[in-house]
Amino acid sequence: MKINNPQYTCSATKPKDYPRHMLPEIALAGRSNVGKSSLINRLVNHKKLARTSSKPGKTQSINFYQMDRKFYFVDLPGYGFAKVPDHVKDEWGTMIETYLFNRRNLEGVILLVDARHKPTNDDQMMYDWLLEMKVPTLVVATKFDKVKKSKRQKQEKLIKETLELTDFTKFTFFSAETGDGKKEVFKFINQFID
Repeated sequence: MKINNPQYTCSATKPKDYPRHMLPEIALAGRSNVGKSSLINRLVNHKKLARTSSKPGKTQSINFYQMDRKFYFVDLPGYGFAKVPDHVKDEWGTMIETYLFNRRNLEGVILLVDARHKPTNDDQMMYDWLLEMKVPTLVVATKFDKVKKSKRQKQEKLIKETLELTDFTKFTFFSAETGDGKKEVFKFINQFID
């Protein structure tokens, strides 16, 4: 799959602000600073479509990106260690839940975890919820290029065991630097596009 005309559509904090369309949506979930924006930018070969930041917690709304009028990427606010007040974290949690519970266009979720570390409790809770809601999910372990070759198998085992991945959940490593894993991500997306 090649995306020729990716476009930022809008940012929303409430359902009334979501774009209205009939296309499938693929949401990106993960903790702050795990690389959701970098993944989008790498997939579309565009360095600045989705804003990236070295500061966790930069995405404070739900961002919608239209891909060649075929589908949308929906970048959800990161959860986890962002240095923001608790009431803001609660607002983000509500924002994410409202979208995941109620959005009819939602077809699948790409759950991003950091390939270098054991998944967090928040990652586990998110995966368990997606499983319970029967949302098709691809687990993507980002920053793959930063994991030594000798440790990759061990990290894959750690991630799969910590999240207790079922046979129904696809898994891939991904690197925004090298593009490793791009093919697997597009394969997941392709199943939702006519």
